[in-house]
Amino acid sequence: MDFLGLVAGLALLLGGGELLVRGASSLARDLGVPPLVVGLTVVAFGTSAPELAVNVTAALRGDAALSFGNVIGSNIANIGLILGTAALVRAVEVRGTVISREIPMMLVATAAVFVLGLDRVASGAEDYDRSDGLVLLLLFCVFLYYTIAEVLRGRVRGRRQDPLVEQAEERAARSWLRPVTGSSVVALLGLALLLGGAELTVRSAVDLAAALGVPKSVVGLTVVAIGTSLPELATSLTAMRHGQLDLAVGNVVGSNIFNLLFILGTTSLIRTVPVPAGGVADLAALALFSAALLTVSLSQRRRIVRMEGAALLLAYLGYSTWRVAAS
Repeated sequence: MDFLGLVAGLALLLGGGELLVRGASSLARDLGVPPLVVGLTVVAFGTSAPELAVNVTAALRGDAALSFGNVIGSNIANIGLILGTAALVRAVEVRGTVISREIPMMLVATAAVFVLGLDRVASGAEDYDRSDGLVLLLLFCVFLYYTIAEVLRGRVRGRRQDPLVEQAEERAARSWLRPVTGSSVVALLGLALLLGGAELTVRSAVDLAAALGVPKSVVGLTVVAIGTSLPELATSLTAMRHGQLDLAVGNVVGSNIFNLLFILGTTSLIRTVPVPAGGVADLAALALFSAALLTVSLSQRRRIVRMEGAALLLAYLGYSTWRVAAS
């Protein structure tokens, strides 16, 4: 029953997140907000809504270890599981802006999370407290400012736009709800499903961890992380099917930056997030997967080919299996 409750909670999370993005995007467009602004705010934040809802709920319930597992696990799954699967389907192209801007920022975010998590100077423990959360959110604001400035400069100079921004803007422009009241109702319904799904997911994950005798962080690192990463998997595979081969990497890298800086930063402001037993290995694994993404992105004429995708996927499955067995 705990597992079924977890599946039901994840389904509510994904459905609620989708309705929230659709309703809020339509509402913003009806109010005259440009699609670019909506894409960089409502759509970008909304796609990370499941992770944010789970983490905030877990923090409020005092299950911050689950928050750690969800953030770090989602990022490892994004690279190993999602990009690995996408590359098995078809070679993934890596556009220059992703290599020059997004991946370096993801590496900076990963390094910041690694250092802050293991820094004992402030609190005397391995955790993320409010000061750490403020640092992460400050870095997130820098990333947003830099991204928006680059996009606007590129438009003035007539450069091709960032693929992730293109997708967000196109999605924001597809308004299918009329009038404003309808958009508001859908957005509120999505928010309600999101909150209900988060509560059910966290409660079921905690009960499942107790029933299996494994730490909450491990359940967050595996089952919950995979579930909340399903939107990124669907987006990447859809992009591949439509020939948008350069979107998959941008989608994953953008999600990882949001998870590390915005979601972990916000969660740390609510409640201190401890680095659980085995958490240092998880942080090290995240750093290795992030470095591997940069390596494969620069090889094979900036394409991630099937062999590299298979290596990423096998590495993810191997690490997840070891992590569960070692707990």
